[in-house]
Amino acid sequence: MIAEKTNTAQVIIDKISSTSSKVNFIDNDKLSKALLYLENKGIPTNKHEEYKYCNVDGIFKKEFKNIEQKLNSVTDINKYKLNNALTIVVVNGNYSEKLSDKLILKGLHLNAFSNLDNDGKNLIGTLANVESDAFVALNTAFCGDGFHLKIADNEQLQMPIHILYVSSASAESLVNPRNIIELGKNSEATIIEEQINIGDSKVFTNFLSEKFIGENAKLNSYTFQNEGNNGYSVNTNNITLGRYAKYDNTTITLSGTLVRNNHQVVLAAQNCEAHLNGFFSTKSNQLVDNHTLMDHQMPNCESNELYKGIVNDKSTGVFNGKIFVRRDAQKTNAYQSSKNILLSDDATINTKPQLEIYADDVKCSHGTSTGKIDEAAVFYLNARGIGRESAKKLLLNAFAQEVINKIEVEELKEKILNLFENEL
Repeated sequence: MIAEKTNTAQVIIDKISSTSSKVNFIDNDKLSKALLYLENKGIPTNKHEEYKYCNVDGIFKKEFKNIEQKLNSVTDINKYKLNNALTIVVVNGNYSEKLSDKLILKGLHLNAFSNLDNDGKNLIGTLANVESDAFVALNTAFCGDGFHLKIADNEQLQMPIHILYVSSASAESLVNPRNIIELGKNSEATIIEEQINIGDSKVFTNFLSEKFIGENAKLNSYTFQNEGNNGYSVNTNNITLGRYAKYDNTTITLSGTLVRNNHQVVLAAQNCEAHLNGFFSTKSNQLVDNHTLMDHQMPNCESNELYKGIVNDKSTGVFNGKIFVRRDAQKTNAYQSSKNILLSDDATINTKPQLEIYADDVKCSHGTSTGKIDEAAVFYLNARGIGRESAKKLLLNAFAQEVINKIEVEELKEKILNLFENEL
């Protein structure tokens, strides 16, 4: 049964369909399932358990009542580039060959979705099930001309890849960037994914990435979200790991009115490992919601998670992390920690660490802590001649750097530290 037209998802479908020319990169079966799921299930409200503290339906009804899809062209992104990295640029959901650097690294291959052969197109939607989440379905129905990035077997890239997702519009708009990143056997790469909004109007970015990490491959990845007051986003990462593979991700969120991160990692073969780290700093009425899933499917695998937040004014931080250990995943080691500081009596933190274990020979733990700045530490610094405000800044900086220092690309780490210290 199809929902009525008052369904927010149906309104979005109608508006985007009437203002956009859609090039179909998705096979018809997945496309039909995506549209049907949206029409039946709608956009999540806070009545959906997974979106209990993140009412995206309400955001669309309030902030995106008139989606006009008036997207700006972007001609210059030089000031956002990193000096010692290879830059790939996506503008309003579409890969821009003109703004991207020429691919000069051996073993690195990139194709826009519009240039993929059938085998490449069949990869789209392999990890992201269109019937698992409304935003996966929405991206599947309306994704832009994204790209497939492949690193060949046995290649270790010496230069980081900086993927810059640029949103820019002159009226309320919705964009759907999407990519596939594939690491072959014994390969290694560092990838930085940065999201910015440089227009004058609100843009809702619905990002989706499917990452395949092959046997004995290693991916170091960094996500930097700094979209300002006009930025709203839901970001979904689906990752699968092969035997002896390793995945490291550090996500830093410094701005964006609404930021929801869905990070789902499947440890699908023996002896692989995954590490997720996150830091967010919120103010005003900002909402940052980190949802993670570590799905341990096979024996002898390891995962670690550390998420930290600083929440100020009337803003809200959310961490919901689930470790899922299946029956065959014996000898699993999995750890999870969420630590938060409240700077205001009106600020809110919601944390929900979860363990779901069906194996009996495992080591798993989780923990969470939320509090205010340690007044004893402030007093200690005051007693040594450091003013109260300076002492608080020092303590907050030290709290954040446990995560920020995990960034091994020095230029990126310095950029983030400068922005964070300016905010303080």
